[in-house]
Amino acid sequence: MGKWSKRVVFLFLCLSICLQIPSVSSSTSPILGNQGNEESSAARTFMQDEDAHVVHCSRERSRAAWKVIQEYLMPFVEREQHKISSGCRLHPDNDLYRDQEQHKHRVDINEWRCGYCRKNFYEEKYLDKHFDNRHFDLLNASHSRCLADLCGALHCDLVMDSSPRKTKCNPSAATRNKHLCESLADSCFPVSNGPVSGRLHEFFLRQFCDAHTCSGGPKPFAKGKKKRRSILYIILSILTLMLLPLFYFFIYMYQRGIKRGSQELKRISVSGRKKKSF
Repeated sequence: MGKWSKRVVFLFLCLSICLQIPSVSSSTSPILGNQGNEESSAARTFMQDEDAHVVHCSRERSRAAWKVIQEYLMPFVEREQHKISSGCRLHPDNDLYRDQEQHKHRVDINEWRCGYCRKNFYEEKYLDKHFDNRHFDLLNASHSRCLADLCGALHCDLVMDSSPRKTKCNPSAATRNKHLCESLADSCFPVSNGPVSGRLHEFFLRQFCDAHTCSGGPKPFAKGKKKRRSILYIILSILTLMLLPLFYFFIYMYQRGIKRGSQELKRISVSGRKKKSF
């Protein structure tokens, strides 16, 4: 009987242990499930934080659009002494990256400096990444101010590619870009605002909009561009004007010294001949 009692007790203990295992696993499974939910929520938060720093606006194309505006539009606008209103999409305040671009300093050929924190970089693209990572909070992304959206109207590809590739003209794309271009002309230079605005409106159409066609019309930037005189050019011009009189004065004094020397040599030779005659 002792052996049987021991076996019964052993079987009873095994049975109780087996019954307790599902309860333990069921009690621990919510904890693991909560941990999984916490991890997944943390991952979603992290991804949201990363996505919060993503701006769906091409910095490169925005830079190209600004280059077109500066070279092919603003010199003519300044010649007319006209100020573009802030409501115009071509206004500097409507460029998302304008403040950051103004805080770029090219120290040397292979050295770019951040104007915010004074860090140096070998290439401009690394400085752009630095802006995206460290100075994202300085971008006012609350309003849609992507200058790259105007590239279709402003022919940005011509200033981005050193050798533009010939592609087949798309009539629907040309019509869409021309419509955008004409809307820019109407909003930035309304004809009803006076003769100056009317002339700039006509200029904008000829300079940018007429080229949006597949029928072999005029080329983009038909009116050309006007070169701006940089500060360095002005300084060199002033120095040239200042040094030019000094240069002529030096030549004058040099020629005068040569004449005096030749005259003295003649006097010496004449006096020497007179002494020999005695």
